[in-house]
Amino acid sequence: MSYLTRTADALLAEWLEAFGAILIEGPKWCGKTTTAEQVAKSVIKLQDPDMRDEYLATAATKPSLLLIGENPRLIDEWQDAPVLWDTVRTRVDSSQNQGLFILTGSNAVDKKKIRHSGTGRIAKMEMLPMSLWESKESNGRISLRELFDNPDLDIDGIQSDITVEDLIFSACRGGWPATMNIKKENAKLLVAKNYLKTVCSEDISRVDGVQRDELLARMIMRSYARNISTLTKKTSLIADVVSSGEVSCSEPTFDDYVGALKKLFVICDVEAWCPAIRSKTAIRSGLKRAFVDPSIAVAALGLTPEALMVQLNTFGFIFEQMCIRDLKAYTIDIERHVSYYHDRYGLESDWVLHLGDGRYALLECKLGSNEIEDGAGHLLELKRLIHEHNKDEKQMPIREPDLMIVLTGGKMAYTRPDGVKIIPLGCLKD
Repeated sequence: MSYLTRTADALLAEWLEAFGAILIEGPKWCGKTTTAEQVAKSVIKLQDPDMRDEYLATAATKPSLLLIGENPRLIDEWQDAPVLWDTVRTRVDSSQNQGLFILTGSNAVDKKKIRHSGTGRIAKMEMLPMSLWESKESNGRISLRELFDNPDLDIDGIQSDITVEDLIFSACRGGWPATMNIKKENAKLLVAKNYLKTVCSEDISRVDGVQRDELLARMIMRSYARNISTLTKKTSLIADVVSSGEVSCSEPTFDDYVGALKKLFVICDVEAWCPAIRSKTAIRSGLKRAFVDPSIAVAALGLTPEALMVQLNTFGFIFEQMCIRDLKAYTIDIERHVSYYHDRYGLESDWVLHLGDGRYALLECKLGSNEIEDGAGHLLELKRLIHEHNKDEKQMPIREPDLMIVLTGGKMAYTRPDGVKIIPLGCLKD
């Protein structure tokens, strides 16, 4: 199968013109190496079983030998030899050239193992599993970037080609590029299941050399999946983990396992946005539980597309995970971060997408059309509170939202008279 265009492609090409080296980070199997190979002129894969021992021995003796090759030179899974970080940085310093190296890695490296941050020499970019637009399922008729640049953009009448049934299957399959080469639909679902098993049985111990229990890792992943897209407290997650009686888990152990899963870019909890529109005690500030891809939650719960067809409430939480994965993919090339808003009065914004220049969008994710009114109401009330706050001259003003969007699993896009945009996820692109 031919290479599918990724949102990271343009960013990688641009940064190779500006920096001596690029580090691409993200979960395993998300396509980092394949994307890098599109522009690399030479490649070294540290996990090549035929060469691994020789590569590591060379890295321990004279790591600069591993940098010899036509540029850009791709060093895949560089974290297996952390000394290469400083070796690359030194080479970039001495050459003063751009586009020399691309490093890829599927787990974060202990900073104690490298001597220099690489600031100004090695730029870091993230990759995620494929969005619906990258997998050619979203028709991409609505650009998130264009909406930020032109909030009055006419989207009325634009339609998605994706049904709810399609969305459910896509969530179960996940955004793993390997699934694009599989012909049988049922076989595509095995990729996420195998991903989960590999993470729990191998990667969670290999990430930092600490032996961890596969069953406990699986139970923690299952507990996360049960509480996906919620603000469930850590104590409740631990209680859920031990409730089966199969494993025991203390708080330090739980933190250790979750920390390892974050190093693997599997868990990516979201922090709260706490604007000064309520008292600090009114705004909830716990972490919102999230995976890097919705298929991880589906696999951890042992669900199937058929099961989710009759569990649409459960799928609503999983759909929210699809939305945030795609939103991150569509803003990969600009400085941004994602948060959420929730207060004790029930007012919420599922996601708040902040751009580096201060612009931001309030977003609600509603699978069905009967929930749109509720979602829009939340966004409008939050905007009203910000507006009221800004009337008080004694208070530091807060920028009002540049966009208010309800992402849906429905068919039709339109802008309501109150300015809230209703956009099917199957119409969106970067």
